[in-house]
Amino acid sequence: MSTVTAQTFPFSAVVGMDDMGLALCLSAVSPAIGGVLVRGEKGTAKSTMVRALASVLPPVSVVAGDRFSCDPGAPDPDCPDAARHGDGSVTRPVRLVELPVGASEDRVVGSLHLDRLLSSGQVAFDPGLLAQAHRGVLYVDEVNLLPDHLVDTLLDSAAMGRARIEREGVSVTHAARFVLVGTMNPEEGELRPQLLDRFGLAVDVTASRDPRVRVEVVRRRMAYEDSPATFQSAYADAEAALASQIVAAQSLLGRVRFGDDAIERIAAICAAFDVDGMRGDLVTARTAVAHAAWCGRDAVSDEDIRVAARLALPHRKRRNPFDDGAEHDLEDILDDTLPEQPDQSERPEPPEDPEDPEPTDPEPTDPDGGPSGDGGSTPPTGQPPTDTTPPTGQSPTDASTEAEDPQGDNHTSGAPALPGGTAGERAGSAYKARLLTLPTAGTGVAGRRSTADTATGRHVRAVAPDDPRGQGISLTGTVLRAASRVVSGRAAGDPLGVHPGDLCRSVRRGKEGNLVVFVVDTSGSMGARQRIREVKTACVSLLLDAYQRRDKVAVLTFAGQRADLVLPPTTSVELAERLLARVPTGGRTPLAEGLTAAYELVRRERAKDPHRRALLVVLTDGRASSGGRQAIPRAHRVAAGIAHTGIASVVVDCEEARAGFRLGLARDLARHLRAEHLELRQLAAEQLSGAIRQRTGAGSAETRTPRSVA
Repeated sequence: MSTVTAQTFPFSAVVGMDDMGLALCLSAVSPAIGGVLVRGEKGTAKSTMVRALASVLPPVSVVAGDRFSCDPGAPDPDCPDAARHGDGSVTRPVRLVELPVGASEDRVVGSLHLDRLLSSGQVAFDPGLLAQAHRGVLYVDEVNLLPDHLVDTLLDSAAMGRARIEREGVSVTHAARFVLVGTMNPEEGELRPQLLDRFGLAVDVTASRDPRVRVEVVRRRMAYEDSPATFQSAYADAEAALASQIVAAQSLLGRVRFGDDAIERIAAICAAFDVDGMRGDLVTARTAVAHAAWCGRDAVSDEDIRVAARLALPHRKRRNPFDDGAEHDLEDILDDTLPEQPDQSERPEPPEDPEDPEPTDPEPTDPDGGPSGDGGSTPPTGQPPTDTTPPTGQSPTDASTEAEDPQGDNHTSGAPALPGGTAGERAGSAYKARLLTLPTAGTGVAGRRSTADTATGRHVRAVAPDDPRGQGISLTGTVLRAASRVVSGRAAGDPLGVHPGDLCRSVRRGKEGNLVVFVVDTSGSMGARQRIREVKTACVSLLLDAYQRRDKVAVLTFAGQRADLVLPPTTSVELAERLLARVPTGGRTPLAEGLTAAYELVRRERAKDPHRRALLVVLTDGRASSGGRQAIPRAHRVAAGIAHTGIASVVVDCEEARAGFRLGLARDLARHLRAEHLELRQLAAEQLSGAIRQRTGAGSAETRTPRSVA
């Protein structure tokens, strides 16, 4: 937890972060909006601006000694500290509570008060970060790296304004109303769609490509670092004006008129934009009301709806991996539904720059919307290139250019094609792939794919000290076992004695990274009718997923008479993608050799890293042809041997139906591998929660002793 200090960079001094500044201010005006998600590349002042927000929020009055920051004017009747509600009040600054990525569930929601339990045997609740953040700001950096169950907890509390804890003999409900702000770098992995939808507003930020904006960012940051106090003093008036605007908007919020015509416009926009569910409509309505109050109006206008839709809807757009790109654009929908352009004169005048109220330089236009670099700041030696105050509704224009092909034109190597085949066929555009997971819980290295018993995951149970699943001492389990042992013969107030036999270990459930081995059929049958292009596209999509889930990947191909290790196990999925694009196609299908090579690779890697479990992803049509009539039976024997060792597999069926007929050889292969069978088209899925899980085997099958499969 932190509070705003003299070292905090001024909110109004951040250059060009208009959309983000507006979203934060609107959430402060109306926390019912449901929080803000800020997505952007590193070094774009995301954290700087969030930390500065608390400095412009009005102080809060709280009950003296109340650990849950209850409002003395409207105390929470369910507050565990209700006995203190007659003790008077104190005024303090708004808290900024920062949630670290490694925070445990106990730290977030609270837990048993161990001191009181040990000293007096009393079961009491020790509040967590949700209680500390009540009536303040809860900031989660790298929210996409936080375990899903913690994100669920935060979003539940933000939406309901309350936290409910039912665990370990404790049943507590307390108020938890806060401005929730999450920041993330999409390169490190996306949030699940279900979690993404529950953030009220979302903003994408990028560093400005305008040199004048970047110069101003550096100037301000350097001046701030030279003398933080002087720099803050220069922006004191702008900060005070912004704080006054927030207070005025909060006071006006309840009096803003919101008629049926505005609701109908919002409903039409959400329907045309293909937004699932009703949360988008509700958040857009709340945001429009907050924006009207922010602008000093007592009725919602079309401009308020336009601004609200830009902030509340883009991250809720239904996305289909097979879309051809011909989708409705939000701006077109807004123009059709709200034909009249907003009256610019209705917007409040922003506070003047404290250093130079009369600019002499022309204000540059920022093609990216003007997000600043890290820190977003430095003292103005002239008029800053962009507004230094939070925005009043104007959305920047997105003028990002198409990214160049990182591989250039030479995406295939000069490797000769196999007889009857073709040179490397480039993959198409990647799509979101379905989540492939292992069937049982492991104990692997940290990651984001399969369920595992880890040292830092969610506590699920306390076990005996000799249980191999335990990951350290469970304090709560130990104390509860000791308390249950002596409860009958212990006098009230006596300290609780803990014996060695009371010790319990904690089982924690999290996610692990895996070794994902792509076994790709590049024979002639796969190259026909451009099928190999689809296969490579699927591989690229799965590689992207593997990168975001912190997996090691390896790529094996088989064609002709042999299998080739194109890429040994590595964490560089970029290299895997480049090498995969260069693989030629053609020749017969040595399916047994490919499977054998995959098994040998996994066996070697298991010896090096026994805790990293493997997942074979076999992409083939199953038409084994190398080895004559025994090719298919031999491949099935190898597959059965792999299944016996407990290696998890998924078979992606790449067979293309001809005249409506399919041989089903890949399905037969999956049966012998005891693997999940998927058709190639099923790899893309709207819902990442559509997990592919093994339905056979029990326990951690990979602990069995491997045997030869050749």
